[in-house]
Amino acid sequence: MQYRLERDPLGELKVPADAYYGVQTARAIDNFSISGLRAPADLVTATILVKKAAAEANASLGRLDADLSHAIVAAADEILAGRLRDQFVVDVYQAGAGTSHNMNANEVLANRAAELLGEPRGTYARVHPNDHVNMGQSTNDVYPTATRLALLAGASPLVFAARELADGLARKGAEFAHVLKTGRTHLQDAVPMTLGQEFGGWAACIERGADDIAGASTQLLELNIGATAVGTGLNAGDDFRRLVVSHLARETHLPLRPAVNLFRVTQSMGDVLAYSGAMRRLAVELGKVASDLRLLAMGPRAGLSEITLPAVQPGSSIMPGKVNPSIPEMVNQVVFQVIGCDTTVAMACEAGQLELNVMMPVIAWNALHVSTILREAMRALRTKCIDGITANEARARELLDRSTAVATALSPYIGYAATAEIAKEAVTTGKTIREIVLERRLLDAARLDKILSLDSMTKGT
Repeated sequence: MQYRLERDPLGELKVPADAYYGVQTARAIDNFSISGLRAPADLVTATILVKKAAAEANASLGRLDADLSHAIVAAADEILAGRLRDQFVVDVYQAGAGTSHNMNANEVLANRAAELLGEPRGTYARVHPNDHVNMGQSTNDVYPTATRLALLAGASPLVFAARELADGLARKGAEFAHVLKTGRTHLQDAVPMTLGQEFGGWAACIERGADDIAGASTQLLELNIGATAVGTGLNAGDDFRRLVVSHLARETHLPLRPAVNLFRVTQSMGDVLAYSGAMRRLAVELGKVASDLRLLAMGPRAGLSEITLPAVQPGSSIMPGKVNPSIPEMVNQVVFQVIGCDTTVAMACEAGQLELNVMMPVIAWNALHVSTILREAMRALRTKCIDGITANEARARELLDRSTAVATALSPYIGYAATAEIAKEAVTTGKTIREIVLERRLLDAARLDKILSLDSMTKGT
């Protein structure tokens, strides 16, 4: 491999000759070979958007020569179009605050901009990573701003996937509105309901989770770019902050705004925590749906088997013909991962000290990872499972007819104690509730049939 020598405040270091990154990134590669995980694509995109907006703002303020600004913007546009993505090489687990990630972006942009101006990579005489690309900025305002923009980029697709899933569940709810079944509490027989009501409840849970995410995402619109190191705005200025946010709003089509209190947004990652918490809430609701689907599909002979899930793959390497609830099982695993990521986000957000939270890299990676896997899990659940579910109506009715929970409807007429005795006798003897009531001559047949009407029970009448 061919190398070039670059220098930073710590001295000289070899950098691959064909690399667009520079010496500080090379040090990060050497120092942080931890996981092999790299910055998510949306975080790279967001960081480059910040750098582009900063170059445009600095040019407007007369602080950056037009030719340098144009070159930096052109380099940024190339990266935004998909070029040089392999040059963002810093491990997720890096020095605090994301300085290495910020410098990775600064160096790639500086070297590509210099190249566009006819200069060789690694010299920085014409375009400098710190002096020009990072002008008016600090890692401490670039990284939180990029984190917010990256999460916002994924917010609409995430909410859309959740609402699509809710709609899919609601459609099944309508389809199964006539299917009578046994409700269950404590995993024991409870009063009658319809399968449609069960699916409708799940749909409402997912919809509420989507609402939470949409609401939490609005907190991310407040940006601290221009706060620089601690929130004072040293080396930036109010006009810079206003212009950068304006350029970012134009690029992203989002109603972005400067932070009301720069110190809050620089010190705290609480807005990201709130968004992560909203994703966790949706994930928990999603996990409950997946678990319920597995329970209701359990069988096909020795379990509840009230619904049948679409078969997506053979279920066993040893038992021919076995089919498992593979998609809901995948969803449950994603949910466990989401909860773990959110716990990491919470602990890292709490670890902020004084004027900065240096744990931003691990916060950003986990929150963005959650956004991705949660979105894709919901899409898979809808398209590969929910849309193809069928109801085993006869089985559901069989279990309902055998349940003693229908006796609950008798309590207003014969009292709780008498109803409990009848239910107990039904379990012991195998007789139906109706048979026992008639044998005891507690109610006449016509009135009893009206009271024990399953359809009426599901409507609360």
